[in-house]
Amino acid sequence: MMSLGAALLAPRAAAQGAGQPDISSFAPVVPGYAIRFPHDEGSHPAFRLEWWYVTGWLTPETGRPLGFQVTFFRARPAVRHDNPSSFAPHHILIAHAALADPGHRRLLDAQRMARAGFGLAGADEGRLRVWIDDWSLAVRNGAYHAAVGWEGTRFDFSLFARQPPLLQGERGYSRKGPAPLSASYYYSIPHLAVSGTLYRNKKRTNVAGTAWLDHEWSSQYMEEQAIGWDWVGLNMDDGAALMLFRMRDRNGDAIWSGGTLRRADGTLKTFSRSEIRFIPRRIWQSPRTGARYPVTWTLVAGGFKLALEPLMDDQEHDTRHSTGTIYWEGAVSVLHQGMHAGRGYLELTGYWRPLDLSSRAPVSHAA
Repeated sequence: MMSLGAALLAPRAAAQGAGQPDISSFAPVVPGYAIRFPHDEGSHPAFRLEWWYVTGWLTPETGRPLGFQVTFFRARPAVRHDNPSSFAPHHILIAHAALADPGHRRLLDAQRMARAGFGLAGADEGRLRVWIDDWSLAVRNGAYHAAVGWEGTRFDFSLFARQPPLLQGERGYSRKGPAPLSASYYYSIPHLAVSGTLYRNKKRTNVAGTAWLDHEWSSQYMEEQAIGWDWVGLNMDDGAALMLFRMRDRNGDAIWSGGTLRRADGTLKTFSRSEIRFIPRRIWQSPRTGARYPVTWTLVAGGFKLALEPLMDDQEHDTRHSTGTIYWEGAVSVLHQGMHAGRGYLELTGYWRPLDLSSRAPVSHAA
């Protein structure tokens, strides 16, 4: 039996043969759009895919550092958009949450999915507020607030911006391949200061830390020959912020790459495709799925070289019940010339099976 996501987000070709749905009304991503704040923090329902992604490191009052992820996706399925019924799936909301604890040795994670409507799930336009039941990510009183909970674990975090938004690509227009329409509008907010409480194992712990927020929206994300991507968002110890990504083909070669460095003094460097290299160093194989992920890396961007080491190897997400895929996303430390230089998150998609964003909700974050 098809999952809810597969049924509601069926392939375009199949949907066209069943009632001639309006699938030509997705808005395109084109150069020249000026991202505005706070107007563009919220939802952009004319576009097919959108996600808000928060990843970061936590320092509990006692114990070792932890990694965390809170993600909300909005997808506009290829169905008739002129259906006036309140029950029609005009938009699907999906959420993922995860805690990376080396003492547990694998992710503690959860996922939710619901159609937008009836006040139970939705994504507001303008000022950010996206939610599914009691899971939410919203802006209130000048800060982002993330609240999610599952099976004895709960996050209640406030995230305060210490730096302005970082527009990725060409002033927020981020190319994902040779075709100009294979692109997203994309900005990041690095170096968010995190404070709040983590409830786990019947104990409430105060935590602090640093996070990275990504917000992207698009209607045509991946080139046909792309099967996945590698992405990093890194908060450097000196206050700099670095994002790098590459889109991969079936041979593991990069068909497109991009990245941005904002130095500690605020100056920007946008990297060309030829300046970026992702060099895998060590492979970890999942004992559950058999997928093989390169979990340690050397990154080359322009004139510098960095090494990535995972907080723990097993940071695999099985999200087949919501987005239909399995991927690796986890906390990593950054080393420069053998010395600690920062912390961030690494995402690896398409290693279990090739991704297909033409027929499903967004399977994960991307650059």
